[in-house]
Amino acid sequence: MKNNTFKYLTMLVAGILLLASCNKSDIPGYKKTKSGLHYKIEKVNKSGEKFAVGDIVIGELTFRMDDKVISSNVGDPRRLKQITETEYHNGIIDEGLLMLHVGDKASFAVFADTLFRYFTPRQMPEGYVNGKGQVIYYDIVVIDRVSAEEVEQERSNFYSEMQRYEAEEPAAIQKFLKENNINVAPTANGVYVVVRKQGRGNTISMGKTVSVNYTGRLVDGTVFDSSVESIAKEAGLQRSEFKPMQYVVGKTRLIEGWNEGLNGLAEGTEVTLVIPSKMAYGANSKEDVIHPYSPLVFDVQILSVN
Repeated sequence: MKNNTFKYLTMLVAGILLLASCNKSDIPGYKKTKSGLHYKIEKVNKSGEKFAVGDIVIGELTFRMDDKVISSNVGDPRRLKQITETEYHNGIIDEGLLMLHVGDKASFAVFADTLFRYFTPRQMPEGYVNGKGQVIYYDIVVIDRVSAEEVEQERSNFYSEMQRYEAEEPAAIQKFLKENNINVAPTANGVYVVVRKQGRGNTISMGKTVSVNYTGRLVDGTVFDSSVESIAKEAGLQRSEFKPMQYVVGKTRLIEGWNEGLNGLAEGTEVTLVIPSKMAYGANSKEDVIHPYSPLVFDVQILSVN
C-alpha cells in the first residue's frame, strides 16, 4: 500500500478550525473538544511520557475514509509531526496530540466535506463524494517521543555539520585535482572542464538536443548515478533501464555546473567535469549519498548534438 501518511496528516493539520458550540460529537463513538476536534482515546498509558509543545510524535498512522484504508505506515513507525505552539492550537490535531502519552492509541476524525472547503477535488482521497457525509479518520499508535530539547539539539548538530561540510569543500576539491593531475583553470563559476577526447561534430548550445552517457561520483570516488549499465551495477545502483540521457539545453532542468561545463563542446567529446556545490546542489542533500556542500564529478560522453 502506497504510504502517504504525511500528506494526509497535513490535510488534517490544514483542516483549520473545526469550531463548534458544544462538545457532543456527531461521529459515533467519538467525543468532541469545545473547539470542535473529534477524538477517541482507545488506550491510555498513564505511565508513558506526556507530550508538550515542541515535541515530535513518533508513531504509526493509518489514514482512512469511513472503512476504507487510504494509507498506513503500520509496522514502520516514523516521525509524524512536531507539536507547534500557536494560537490556533484548538480544533487541529496538535490539540489532540497534547492529550496523549507514549504508548497511547487514539483516533481523530473530521468530516470529509469540511476538508473539501480547503482542498481541490484532486487533492481529496479517491472515492470522496461531496455531500455524502463521509468521515476521514486518523488512527494513531504512539510509539515514542522526541522532546523539544532533543529537537533543538538535533537542529544545533545539523547546523554544525552543515558548517563543517561547507568549510571542508575547498580542500576536498583541491585534493581531488591534485590526486588526478588536473591542471586546467576553472570557469568563472569554479567548474573544472577536463577534455579527455576532442569531438568534431555539432557543438552544444542553447536549444540543442543533446544525448550523453554519464557517470556521477563524489570526490572520494563513490558513484551515485550512471547511465552505463556495467558501471551502475558494479556500484550497486538500481535503475529500471540503462540508456543515454537526452535533454534540451535551456529547457531540461539540470544542475548549473553541467550546463556551464558542457556548453560549446562538440559531439563526440569525452569530458570530466569537477563541479563545486554552488553549481550543483549547494546546501541540499540528494539521494542519501550527496551531503550538503558536496562537489561532484561527472564523466560525460557526448553522443549526439542536434
